[in-house]
Amino acid sequence: MAQAPKSRSSSAKAATAAPSSATPPPPPARLSDAEVDAHLAKAPEWSLVGDTIQRTYTFPDFLASLAFVNAVAAEAERVQHHPDMLIRYNRVTLTLSTHDSGGITTKDFALAASADALAATPSGTPRA
Repeated sequence: MAQAPKSRSSSAKAATAAPSSATPPPPPARLSDAEVDAHLAKAPEWSLVGDTIQRTYTFPDFLASLAFVNAVAAEAERVQHHPDMLIRYNRVTLTLSTHDSGGITTKDFALAASADALAATPSGTPRA
């Protein structure tokens, strides 16, 4: 006689469907124009483009570009802040904005600094 497929117990369903009681932290505050200008003065390779900051890196070749993108992706996952990335052979453009804050925050400049540090490593030093 064939047996009916077993279903998960109601307690197992409840355990997997229970909402988290932890409230996520509020998004960081959007920076004022003066604060953005002050941060950009310390990061002259970055430019203001609308409500974002942007920089294009140039690498020796396509594989170096991809290595940089993968390193930035790992850092972005670690800090849970994800840039827009455009790869054009040996050039990578990063665009940063904190979407849930509606503009540029300190999180954007922190990730920009991390990306700059990653680009300066021996395996991926930008040409310009």
